[in-house]
Amino acid sequence: MSLTYEVAALHAGRPDPAALVGEFRRTHVLIPTINETLMSTELDGIRWLYAFTDEDTLTRFALSRGSEPGTEWRYVTASGARVLDVLIPACEGPTGVALDAGSEQGALFPPMAGIVPTIAAIDVSADGISDVPHKGEE
Repeated sequence: MSLTYEVAALHAGRPDPAALVGEFRRTHVLIPTINETLMSTELDGIRWLYAFTDEDTLTRFALSRGSEPGTEWRYVTASGARVLDVLIPACEGPTGVALDAGSEQGALFPPMAGIVPTIAAIDVSADGISDVPHKGEE
């Protein structure tokens, strides 16, 4: 399938989390930059790195933030795997990915085990054990 298909399935109530993360890892995304810094926002103690599936979606986001039509936004391109495995752990504090922010087909990839490396996951204790109960645990 494709990342677009998996995000649409998520919004249609038929999520396949493993397939969604897998497609994100295989897809190259655009990450806008401001003064050589990756663009992000913070909400409830988590930094969200903006990533977009294509230039049109990035342009719509820019316009929704008050950018003039035709204004060039700088961005870097990276595979989703590199974003999750390299960029997220290098960020200070808990960081996730906001994919196609501001669009009807956006998705969040929170800093959780199974999405980001254990070292960057907020649901894993310092000893590497998940703080999330498994099925059947209370």
